[in-house]
Amino acid sequence: MSWAGFKKSVNRAGTTLLQKTGQIERTVDREFTEEEAKYRIKAYWDAMRAMTSAQSRIAETLETFYGAADRSSEGAMAGHAYKRSVDDMDTTFTRELDVPFRTTISEPLGKMCAYFPVVNEHIAKRNKKLLDYDSARNKLRKLIDKPSEDPTKLPRAQQEHDECKEMFDMLNDQLIAELPQLLDLRVPYFDPSFEAMIRMQAKFAEEGYEKLSGVQRYFADNVRDDYAAGQLDAQVEGILQEMRELSICGGN
Repeated sequence: MSWAGFKKSVNRAGTTLLQKTGQIERTVDREFTEEEAKYRIKAYWDAMRAMTSAQSRIAETLETFYGAADRSSEGAMAGHAYKRSVDDMDTTFTRELDVPFRTTISEPLGKMCAYFPVVNEHIAKRNKKLLDYDSARNKLRKLIDKPSEDPTKLPRAQQEHDECKEMFDMLNDQLIAELPQLLDLRVPYFDPSFEAMIRMQAKFAEEGYEKLSGVQRYFADNVRDDYAAGQLDAQVEGILQEMRELSICGGN
């Protein structure tokens, strides 16, 4: 890196710090922020994987909890059935949905995202030029508010300000104009993938409902009626009160 480039990096870091402490005004460009936010893609499938993994851990904990109390109880059998159901769902997710997801969603997404590193570079460059502009504007404002004895400082600061603003405006206007065009091209490209994702999610939900419905038979017939009538909340509160009265829970 050249000395000029190193100096620019230091100045930008200083400007960022001063903006965080409120000593330099930060330019807020809501239009650009909105367009950039739309451009970012969320890791939807990772969230689905995390959900099934979390369900498996919860089911394992419940099975251990009920099994430690009474392995022959309805609660223990329900806990075991729930664990088996979520394990089946996790297996189904991996076996039946992984390959379709890769071919209909992940691979098309990857092909289009291969074009995006250049876009990211433009965004990063725009952000750096914004810091340069904010720094130059702050320097010019100080010289206007408190003129220097050196008559050349104000014209130099004005020139630096104008050059920074021109460069920032050029990059900013380009991104604001072209990011929506990128989005417009992206939407029809991803329409088939989005439909495939909805179909896969519906299949996952339907199979999950079918498997989990089988767990309900281990509960007493009146449990659902009590839940609908709001009676379970009172039962739970009563049990919590009994626990609070125990010495090891802080009771007298």
